[in-house]
Amino acid sequence: MASKKAAAKRGKPAQRGSSNVFSMFEQSQIQEFKEAFGCIDQNRDGVINKTDLKETYAQLGKLNVSDEELESMLAEGKGPINFTVFLTLFGEKLNGTDPEETILAAFKLFDPNATGVVNKDEFRRLLMNQADKFTAEEVDQAFAVAPIDVAGNIDYKSLCYIITHGDEKEES
Repeated sequence: MASKKAAAKRGKPAQRGSSNVFSMFEQSQIQEFKEAFGCIDQNRDGVINKTDLKETYAQLGKLNVSDEELESMLAEGKGPINFTVFLTLFGEKLNGTDPEETILAAFKLFDPNATGVVNKDEFRRLLMNQADKFTAEEVDQAFAVAPIDVAGNIDYKSLCYIITHGDEKEES
C-alpha cells in the first residue's frame, strides 16, 4: 500500500512490473487488442478461461478443439489471462522473441568450444548467407547493440539478455 500512496503523491499511478507491456504498442493497437479480448472473454469476467476459448472457436466454426489444445493455450499465460497477460502474450508473439534459453542454444551451435563468444565477421557472414538472409544494414543494426570486444568477438550471453530484456542504454 505504501507504494500506491507514494505514487499518488507524485501524481503517477502505481504500476506493476508487467505494465511495461503497454509501452510496446500504440494506443490504437491497445484498443484493438482490448476489443479482441472482449470478443474472446465470452462471460465478460475479465479473464479468458477454457470455456471462453471453446465458445470463441465455436463462433468461428471450429467445434472439434480438444481440451488439451485449449489448456496448452491457457498455460502460455502462466496464470489467469487478464488483459495485461493477454497483451503480454501478443507482444511476445508479435515481436518474435524466443525465450532466452532458446536463443542461447542457437548461439551455442556456433561456439563448439563453449567460449561464450562468436566471431563478429564469421557471424556477419552467416547472417547474410544463411536461412532468412539479413541485409548489411540489418546486421549493422544488430551489431550496434551487440557487446563486441576488441578482438571482434560477440559476447552472445550478454546479447541474448539484450534481445530478451532490452538494452539499458536504450532505456536511459
